[in-house]
Order: sequence, then C-alpha cells, then structure tokens
Amino acid sequence: MAFAWKAAGLTYNRYLAVAARAVRRSLKEGPRVAAERRGQMDLRFAKWENGKQGEPQSLAQANASAIAAQAESK
Repeated sequence: MAFAWKAAGLTYNRYLAVAARAVRRSLKEGPRVAAERRGQMDLRFAKWENGKQGEPQSLAQANASAIAAQAESK
C-alpha cells in the first residue's frame, strides 16, 4: 500500500511542510502568530573549494537567483 503523500507526488518533507502550514492556519489568532514565526527559518550554506569555506549565502536567495537565471536561459 502506497502512502497518500507518495501517491500525490510529494516528498515526505514537502508533505510535512504542507501539513504544518495547515495546522498553523487553523489556530486562533494569538497561538497562530507565534506558530507562524516558528515556521519561518533562514537556512544558510557555504561552498567549500580546495579545503576553504566560501562566503555563507542565504538558501532562499540562492534558490531565487537560480530560478531567475534558469528562466532567462529558456
């Protein structure tokens, strides 16, 4: 038997994100605001080349620029 999230073409992490967002939106105003703040995150990464760490970059900004560059090349 396949899982519903797998049958829908979602990864497990994406399924969890959708479920968490649905739960946060269903809360009353006070707890909802606090839960939405916890739902925001800022991931950063750095590329390593020749044993040296590069500049840390925001993952959201790097993804946005990569999507924009891909859209321009089409």
